[in-house]
Amino acid sequence: MNHPGFFEREGPLSLQVIADAIGAELVAASDGTTEIEDLRGLSDAAQNHLTFCAGPKYAEQLAATSAAACLVKPRDAGLVPAGVAAVTTDTPHRAFAKAVGVLYPSVLKPKASDSEATKSGGLIHSTAEISEGVIIEPGAIIGREAKIGPGTTIAAGAIVGYRVHMGSGCYIGPGASVTHAILGDRVTLHGGSRVGQDGFGYDMSAEGHFKIPQIGCVVIGDDVEIGANSTVDRGFLSDTSIGEGTKIDNLVQIAHNVVMGRHCIIVSQSGIAGSAHLGDFVIMGAHSGVVEHVKVGNGVLIAGMAHVKDDVPDGARMGGTPARPFKEWAREVAAVRKLAKSGHEA
Repeated sequence: MNHPGFFEREGPLSLQVIADAIGAELVAASDGTTEIEDLRGLSDAAQNHLTFCAGPKYAEQLAATSAAACLVKPRDAGLVPAGVAAVTTDTPHRAFAKAVGVLYPSVLKPKASDSEATKSGGLIHSTAEISEGVIIEPGAIIGREAKIGPGTTIAAGAIVGYRVHMGSGCYIGPGASVTHAILGDRVTLHGGSRVGQDGFGYDMSAEGHFKIPQIGCVVIGDDVEIGANSTVDRGFLSDTSIGEGTKIDNLVQIAHNVVMGRHCIIVSQSGIAGSAHLGDFVIMGAHSGVVEHVKVGNGVLIAGMAHVKDDVPDGARMGGTPARPFKEWAREVAAVRKLAKSGHEA
């Protein structure tokens, strides 16, 4: 689906302008004229992109990057490959977050809908594209340049944000909000659910916590259902995505940059931390969780109240905290129960 994007980008800007704005130093002054069009992570960066490397742990990705320039600590400048401009700073992650704000100056003030809608006296912006058979109930707001597919219902009090696109036969429940998102066909968002708000990302230090702008979006596949008061945050640079047919219960938190496969089941009060990857047909029981950057394979079952901190292979059954193979966890529980009983009898 072609989409114009949710944030207006400045530029291209010279590398020198960006370095000056974020308080970084060019290793080679001649690199200052390099034009930067956008920002990406090490693995995704291409020509005319700025990226960053947090330390030697990522040296292999840095060596393979195709970025035009990279923010690094001074001690790591020698790791930057030939052809990539090195830009040094003591805090590359924070500097990169500042650079996002330079290239996307409006990112910290995202458009939920658009003030022009109320100025014109209507709740549906004049630029919104509403297909045949769409039902828009009282109090719903449709933002500027939104597109709503045929047969979709927008319930009372719901908000469909700026440039949100959704397919046919969708249902957006009462009081729900969907911003910075692209929805497929037959997507259901139950009442009070929140999709597309910025992810919870901060560069933390003794000086305070610097907010990292989130310029990704949320992509939701066909036939996805998201329960009441559940939340799906948009991505940092790449998108948060939910595969087709996935069903998410009430009161579930899905953080920024999560990638979820097809036909997963996520039960109430579960949480999936940032940049975690779930395969297809994953089941997470109530109150379970997945730690950031963890990869969970296809067909994995995570028991209720289990918390996964390491990668999980296809088809595994996991239980406990920290999560381990279900049979191992069950034996431990049985052993502890037996020990408790023997101590009581003694």
